Amino acid sequence: MNELEASKEITLIAAASENNALGKNNQLIWHLSEDLKRFKRLTQGHSIIMGRKTFESMPKALPNRKNIILTRNKGYKAQNAWVVHTIEEALKLTEGDLQPFIIGGGEIYKLFLSHADSIELTRVHGNFEADTFFPEIDYKNWELVEEEKHLSSENQPYDYSYLKFRKIK
Repeated sequence: MNELEASKEITLIAAASENNALGKNNQLIWHLSEDLKRFKRLTQGHSIIMGRKTFESMPKALPNRKNIILTRNKGYKAQNAWVVHTIEEALKLTEGDLQPFIIGGGEIYKLFLSHADSIELTRVHGNFEADTFFPEIDYKNWELVEEEKHLSSENQPYDYSYLKFRKIK
């Protein structure tokens, strides 16, 4: 591993409720426009790794990002995206990117949790019914380094907080 790769920071980025709900029926449960703008700002110009279902939930590959899809489906094809079948293949495609992002879904977050260096989590304050969940954060391994609280408003229906965690080395 060269010095550049050693300074790589793999980041999980997600919006999850108090009960770690992420989505239901391959859709987000809430619409927080400020959080979507933040997601775009943080991930633009970077590699984003996602599962097939997450990719299929989007209208198309996200622009100005290297879209990498991790799937078990060997015949899967996607427009404007790279398709891989192992974590190692996905990470190899991020060479030269100092901060690739893991953008979901639930199974992909679980697979990459041990590889991640940081977590950018939007914690939506409330409990929601879901079929996809963010993995439990083991606070023995992760330290909260930033927190920014936001109250609900006319166009933001829920209170939420931006939380940044760093892996404890």
